[in-house]
Amino acid sequence: MDKLRQLYFDYVDTFKVDGKLPPMMELKRIHTALVVDNAKKIAAAEKFDAHTAEICTLAALLHDTGRYEQLKRYNTFKDSDSVDHAVFSHDIVKAKGWLDGLEAADREAVLKAVLYHNRRDLPEGMPPLMDTAAKCVRDADKLDIFRVLENQIATTDWRTDATAFWNLRYDLPPNPAVIAAIKEGWPVDYQNIRSLADFVLIQVGWMRNGLYFAASRRFARERGHYDYRRKFLLDLIGYDIAELA
Repeated sequence: MDKLRQLYFDYVDTFKVDGKLPPMMELKRIHTALVVDNAKKIAAAEKFDAHTAEICTLAALLHDTGRYEQLKRYNTFKDSDSVDHAVFSHDIVKAKGWLDGLEAADREAVLKAVLYHNRRDLPEGMPPLMDTAAKCVRDADKLDIFRVLENQIATTDWRTDATAFWNLRYDLPPNPAVIAAIKEGWPVDYQNIRSLADFVLIQVGWMRNGLYFAASRRFARERGHYDYRRKFLLDLIGYDIAELA
């Protein structure tokens, strides 16, 4: 793990300019560190064995490897305007050969957890280690995405800067299709996102139906993410997510 961690951070360092990562890349470095911490906390709370916990932690470390090259090459983190960052991350990790020293099952568990971390749905019938790693990384990633949204709201002038949330309108009510999907426990079709309210509601849907582990749901409650979104949507458009019950 220590060797692989060093290989990863040596790679990240190649993107430094005058000894520093560009600001957006630094945000991704911080995000990755917090996703790793979330994965460790989930593994401990769910009492994963030491080997499974290590594979989950390694997959969390590598899950956004492609973000640095994505930003350098395309000047955006928006996958629809560039590349699928999970596929890009998977391909870079595989090409680098960082995992070649692992047993085949461990290597594939890490690679598939990276590849699947942003998919709407996970494939069925994965081997147990791969399944656990993929679910742990997805939960750990979502837990930090909750923090990222709250930080973006706190640190940007999002009511006047349309780019703060990808040009989403902040003054529109939720799309009924988004509400229906969350009520039924279905994944939200991203094509139905037309407003900031819809974007926030996606995360409410994750808290209701999209976190695999009880520990992940508990962490989201304890960190106040649900209450934050309820208050934010009430203040924003007068919509109470208690209506989703």
